[in-house]
Amino acid sequence: MLVVTSLIDETANTVIRVLIEREVRVVRVDPADIGTALTFSAHIGNGRDSWGGRLLTPSRDVSLEEIGATYYRRPSPWRSDAADEQVRQFVITEARHGLRGLLRTLPNCRYVNHPAATEGADFKVAQLQVAVRAGMKIPETLVTNDLDAARKFALEHEHIIYKSFRGVPPGAGCQVGAIWTQRISADDLNGSLSVTAHLFQKEIQKTADARVTVVGRKVFASRITAPDGALDWRRGDWRELIHEPIEVPEAIREALYTYLAHFGLEFGCFDFAIEESRAGEIWTFIECNPNGQWGWLPDCDAIAHAFADVLLEGWWP
Repeated sequence: MLVVTSLIDETANTVIRVLIEREVRVVRVDPADIGTALTFSAHIGNGRDSWGGRLLTPSRDVSLEEIGATYYRRPSPWRSDAADEQVRQFVITEARHGLRGLLRTLPNCRYVNHPAATEGADFKVAQLQVAVRAGMKIPETLVTNDLDAARKFALEHEHIIYKSFRGVPPGAGCQVGAIWTQRISADDLNGSLSVTAHLFQKEIQKTADARVTVVGRKVFASRITAPDGALDWRRGDWRELIHEPIEVPEAIREALYTYLAHFGLEFGCFDFAIEESRAGEIWTFIECNPNGQWGWLPDCDAIAHAFADVLLEGWWP
């Protein structure tokens, strides 16, 4: 079993512990360690129609042909100690295309998730279209860099929100920032909007959020309530969040399977906004992280076992 991730990935550690308990041989690899901490050799041709070779770390020596499943989590960013920037970029690019390309092309290997599937499912514009076609309710959404279009959208709705497509890249000293989902009005918009793409949505008058983690055919769901009623529960103290088990409506459950199948995913972390109505709760799809965190959820142990089950399907040790 190959686990591709960084050394400090506690979410992956949870799955690794379960696999070891099941007496599965686990090899952990961080492609960014390429060098003395990670060497590899692979060959194809001369009668071979798939890659064969070995991966070597200070503690592991594994044949590529022996890898039956790969948990592709969150490897570290590529790095190089080269002083010259051109050389540094060349080294990183070659490592990415050589080693990363190999780790994406392992023979007879089950991926959770395959990195190509994760990348394809990572675009919010694609997520929203697939979600609505799968039968889920979504917020009315505008993606634009046009000031007039954005102002028109803001004036047409009493409340709208802005959210970034991705997190903020690390700044000086590798400090990571974040732009939380926030309410805005037409008066907040100006000409600077034209320099990049923006995502605006009609605000959902929610009473709670739901985090739904799907692994294979198993569904784990928690209602999340922020004591202060925050628009974006991620911005506060996660220790103060209230988690309660919640039943996922059958129609939503089937839509989640359809969504994952469309992108070729085995796993996804879905976020929903929940509204109260006379007819009952209304679930609105917000987004899906195809490589999301779940180690902080109350049912993380059960989720880890579900990962082990999916990885070991069809396993040939």
